[in-house]
Amino acid sequence: MNKILVGISSAFLLTMSLYGAGEFPKQSLKTNGQILHNIKAGSVETLMEMFSQGEFYGRLRSNTFYNTFKNEDSTHEDHIASGLGGSLVLKSATLYNFDFGAGFYFSKGFFDISNVANLKKGKDVLSRYDYVNSDDSYMAVVGQAYLRYSGINKTEFIVGRQLVETFYTKSNDTKMIPNTFDGLVVGTNAVSETKITLAYLTEQKLRDHTSSHSVLMYDGWSQNDDSAMHRGLNYTALKAAGKSTDAPLITGDLKNKSIKNLNLDTSFYVVPELLSQIMLEVNYKINFDGFSIASGMRYIKQFDNGAGKVGGASYIKGLNAIGYKDVDSLEAQMIAARVVTKIQNYKINLGYTNILDEADLITPWRGFPTAGYTRSMARYNWRANTQSYRLELVRNANKKGVYKEIFTQASVLYTNSDEDKGNKDEMYYYLGFVQNIPQMVDLQWRLRLGYVDYIKDDTFNDLDARFELNYLF
Repeated sequence: MNKILVGISSAFLLTMSLYGAGEFPKQSLKTNGQILHNIKAGSVETLMEMFSQGEFYGRLRSNTFYNTFKNEDSTHEDHIASGLGGSLVLKSATLYNFDFGAGFYFSKGFFDISNVANLKKGKDVLSRYDYVNSDDSYMAVVGQAYLRYSGINKTEFIVGRQLVETFYTKSNDTKMIPNTFDGLVVGTNAVSETKITLAYLTEQKLRDHTSSHSVLMYDGWSQNDDSAMHRGLNYTALKAAGKSTDAPLITGDLKNKSIKNLNLDTSFYVVPELLSQIMLEVNYKINFDGFSIASGMRYIKQFDNGAGKVGGASYIKGLNAIGYKDVDSLEAQMIAARVVTKIQNYKINLGYTNILDEADLITPWRGFPTAGYTRSMARYNWRANTQSYRLELVRNANKKGVYKEIFTQASVLYTNSDEDKGNKDEMYYYLGFVQNIPQMVDLQWRLRLGYVDYIKDDTFNDLDARFELNYLF
């Protein structure tokens, strides 16, 4: 514990000493973890200038997690986990419509727990696989290494390891190292008032991994062990069924704003011979004098292309699930609705989601199907026959990622689960704060608190507290 506190204090003092005054930061950090590069390299005429006039983006960070449970047992231990690290990202200048990027990330983890398997929300400060097999409590990885071509009007092609921000895939950089993918991404704005993104992703590297792995195969901590990963789609089961263990993820977004105040969005993903999904969403905003009201609806349809017979309807219990109408089918649907009111610097979001009584939704790439509706920190409420209701209040939001006035987010989430499937009804309370120090905007702190109250069985009610410091340079 003393080492953790000394480490955090040292990191904070180091950021103070490194700070250079600047009203408009070189880069900024949004509340969802996305980095915005506000100063970018331009176009050059020689290969040497491609390097010399590129831009470096640095980051120092610390992240501390505290979990406490009402009752402890062999798999639930009160603990603190902390990470110290940072990143250095290079983005080259553009030569003949080509540029490249590379990013190096580092994290050193500390924890006070008897079994590393019991690390909960703070597990991403290190690689549990590396710790168990090599006794390594640090991660040092190349998180980005890509080549970009932008020679076609309003269109870009990016190949290599990269951050992929679509509906189904996110960098979700809220721990120490972002979630990244290897593959090809094509983005275009060539169609009027429309943004299209298509991606063919061969591998993924989750936040607590030091090497890439399959996008949809579970094999302990060595492959996709995301909290929302389908445990039944493991190496043994896929091999026995004659399915590929390294199938790609093909995904895409289409966003259209051609009608005033109306946003139309559609997304899809396909993992060949296993699963696919399509998402349709519509949001319409009405402006009044001094405030606005927007209504939104989202529909998701999941298609079982062979994964159900391999892994089962439940992503947690697989073919051993109880309470499912068809235990070997992953056909599923979700409907969602929300009303969002904005008054000056306040936003009130009332949201509802319903995963129909079929199968669980499978989206283990850090893109959350209930995001913006009933998604709260660490809540995976997309199991079959689950209805969720959330009231959220946000103050001082902005799109620039600089929060001189404290950003505040508070929400109450009620989840009505299917007890016949072994799930629990719960109330979840969340409170979060983010601020850039007004006199030194490159330094940002954030505090997030979550408390879960299981309504009928409060055995493992727990408090999840997170404190983070980020210095960007």
